[in-house]
Amino acid sequence: MTTWPVPRAAPGPGATLWAPETVTADPYNAQTPAAALVEPVTPVGAFFVRDHFGIPRIPPGRWRLRIGGPAAAAPFTLGYDELLATEHRELDVVVECAGNGRGLMTPRPPGLPWGRQAVGCAHFAGVPFRLLAERALIGPTAVEIVFTGADSGPVHGRRAAFERSLPLAAALHPDTLLVTRMNGEPLTPEHGAPVRLVVPGRYAVADVKWLIGVRAVTHPFTGLFQSEQYRYVASRGTPEGPVTDVRVTSIVTEPEPDTAVRRGHETLVRGRAWSGGGTPLRGVEVRAEYEDDDRHRERGWHRAHLEPPTGPYGWSGWSYRWTPQRPGPYRLVSRATDAHGDTQPPHAPWNAGGYGCNTVACVDVVVV
Repeated sequence: MTTWPVPRAAPGPGATLWAPETVTADPYNAQTPAAALVEPVTPVGAFFVRDHFGIPRIPPGRWRLRIGGPAAAAPFTLGYDELLATEHRELDVVVECAGNGRGLMTPRPPGLPWGRQAVGCAHFAGVPFRLLAERALIGPTAVEIVFTGADSGPVHGRRAAFERSLPLAAALHPDTLLVTRMNGEPLTPEHGAPVRLVVPGRYAVADVKWLIGVRAVTHPFTGLFQSEQYRYVASRGTPEGPVTDVRVTSIVTEPEPDTAVRRGHETLVRGRAWSGGGTPLRGVEVRAEYEDDDRHRERGWHRAHLEPPTGPYGWSGWSYRWTPQRPGPYRLVSRATDAHGDTQPPHAPWNAGGYGCNTVACVDVVVV
């Protein structure tokens, strides 16, 4: 199987360590600290956490995965050691919450008030699901594969398990993995231990954690997290479809907000950019807007230097050398464009769930 190169290691002994920034304590949800987004691979201890009901604690020795359903002719159950003995594949994957950036929408939709930091890039190792599907003899009547996590709880007055389905083609893609390791180490409970699903190129709602069940079904799945939540709903209540592929996005990681920048001196503006569905990036552009009479005067866009990703689903670093010539407040803006021509919009397309917010990235600085 093809493997992509392991990226630069996370910070070692003596390096700065980061903890996720807590958004809610119960259930625990936290976003990646801005300083950690500078790293090509996000340290596990800093990686954002999305938890709907509480974090299950499943000892690997007691973990079992049942693979069956009406479209599986040979259902079976396997344990953790058996999964570890199955051929693994390794990939760098950007994991982004579908609600990332929700806190920037106006009016702000209900849900966790994420900034732009419910995202990270990790090096995952796992078993391609299609190897297990072949063993289960999933037949031509299957239309979707339903993945079930061990987490469950009350939602709108009824108890529900966290379940999501994938179209058959997406589930059987060779890069859809049952992951056991993250950045070279076994998964932690916060990130889905012992085993989680990772579907590269899709928002992280597809990446069912604490995986315990798989069903091949002959009709579209209509569970709560599939048909009622994680769907785009326009301002007038018009359904526009489910949350699927990650939208093209960039962020500015340096300089930090409110940094004082010296006039006439070169400043390195840096960030990260990524896209969904395995679509390559075409480029990143940067613009410096200066504030005059309480308005941001726009300057032209300038192409940034774009580094190659470490794989088809990783993110890319970008940089732009900027030398400001006049003092005052500035806004540094970045936008990414993918190979399909999709570009970050200047304003978020509002929707009732606050999903898919991929507006241009902005950082305010002062030139002195």
